[in-house]
Amino acid sequence: MLESMRLPPPRLALLCMLYFVQGLPFGFQATALPVYLRAQGASLTTIGLLGALWLPWALKALWAPLVDRYGSARIGRRKSWILPMQAGLVVTCAAAAVVASRDALLLLLALIFLMNLFAATQDIAVDGFAVDTLRPSELGLGNTAQVVGYKLGMLTGGGLLVWASARIGWPGLFVAMALLCLAAFIVMLFAQEVPPEPRAEPSALPARREPGWRELFQRLKAALLLPGAGWLLLFITTYKLGESMSDVLFKPFLVDMGITPAQIGLWVGTWGTGASIMGSLAGGVLASRMPLLGAVGLTATLRVVPLVGRWLLATGNVTDAGVIGVTMAEEFFGGALTTVMFAFMMSRVDRRIGATHYTLLASLEVWGKAPAGPLAGWLADARHGLGLGYAHVFLLGIGLSVVFLALLVPMRRQRHAPVTALNTA
Repeated sequence: MLESMRLPPPRLALLCMLYFVQGLPFGFQATALPVYLRAQGASLTTIGLLGALWLPWALKALWAPLVDRYGSARIGRRKSWILPMQAGLVVTCAAAAVVASRDALLLLLALIFLMNLFAATQDIAVDGFAVDTLRPSELGLGNTAQVVGYKLGMLTGGGLLVWASARIGWPGLFVAMALLCLAAFIVMLFAQEVPPEPRAEPSALPARREPGWRELFQRLKAALLLPGAGWLLLFITTYKLGESMSDVLFKPFLVDMGITPAQIGLWVGTWGTGASIMGSLAGGVLASRMPLLGAVGLTATLRVVPLVGRWLLATGNVTDAGVIGVTMAEEFFGGALTTVMFAFMMSRVDRRIGATHYTLLASLEVWGKAPAGPLAGWLADARHGLGLGYAHVFLLGIGLSVVFLALLVPMRRQRHAPVTALNTA
C-alpha cells in the first residue's frame, strides 16, 4: 500500500525541474520586466501593454494537437519537443543578456515573447509527459510537483534573480536564466523516456466512448445555453479584473517611490511568491472544507483588504513595512482566491465533455484579465494616457473587486444538474 502511494524521486524531480524552467520567463515578465522598464523610463501605457507577451500561453491550444500527435520515437515522443524548446530558451535568454546591455527595447521584448512561446509549447509536451508517466495513484504528488516547480521558477525569475541584479546586473540575470535552462536541457538529454504502459479497463466496466466532433460541439453548445450560464461566464471573467489592474501598476509605483529593483525582487518576487504558494495551499484546504461558492466569496472579500492597503500607500507615506505587509497579504489572498475559483469552475463543468468545457472556462478566465494591463496603464499615465495617477486606479481596482461580490447573489440562485465522472487531477 505504501509503495503504491510513493512517487519515484527521479520522476518527481524531473517534472518539478521541467515546470521550474517554464516558470522562469513568466516570473521575469510578471515581476522583473515592469521594474526594469520603469527604471529605464518606460511609460505606464507601455508597461500596461506587456500583457501581449503572454499570448503564446493563451493561444497554445491552437498547436497543442500537433505537439500531441507528432514526435520522434527514437528520441522520445515528448523529449523530441521538450529538448528543442529548452534549447530555444537557452538561446533566447543568452541573447537577452546581450540586448539588455544595449538600448534595444523592442528586440528585448521580442526575445521575451519567444521565451514565452518556447515555454508554452514545452508545457504542452510536459503535460503529455506527466499523463504518460504518472500512475493513477501518483497524480496527486505529480500535480503538486508541477505547481510547486512552476511557482519556484516564477520566484527565481521574478524574485531571487531580480534581487541579485543589484550585484550581477540585468545582463547577469539573463545569463543566470540561460544557465538554469541549460542545466535542465542537459538533465533531460540523458533522461530516458519510457513509453506509456497500456492501461487496461476493468472488465466489469464498459469502455468509455469518446464523443465525435459534432456531438462534442452540441454538448458544449447545450452547456453554454443552460439557464444561468451567462452569469457563470461573467463571474469567471471578472473576478480578477480589479486585482489585475492594481497588480500591473504596483511594481512601477514602487519604482517611482524610490524602492530599488533589488528590494522589489526580494519583497514582491520572492517573499510575495512564497506567500502566493502558501495562499494556494490554504485555498485548497478551504475548498475541501466548505461550499465552493462560499469559499470564493470569502477569499474574494478578504482580497479587497490588501487592495485597500495599496491605495493607502499611494495616498500616504510609503514605508518598507507597509509595502511588505500589503504585498504578502495580497499575494496570499490572491493565491487562495485563484485556487478556490478554479475548483468552483471544475464543479460547473459538464463532465461528459470535461476537458473541452473546462479548457474553455479556463481560457475565458485568462482573457477576462487581458484588458486590465492596457486599461490601467492608460488611465494612470500622465504622458500618454488619461493621467489619473496611481491612487485613482488603485481605487478603481478596489471598486471593481467590490462590485464583483454582487455577482455572488445570482450565482447562489443558479442550479446545475449533477454530472458524470471527470478526472480533474
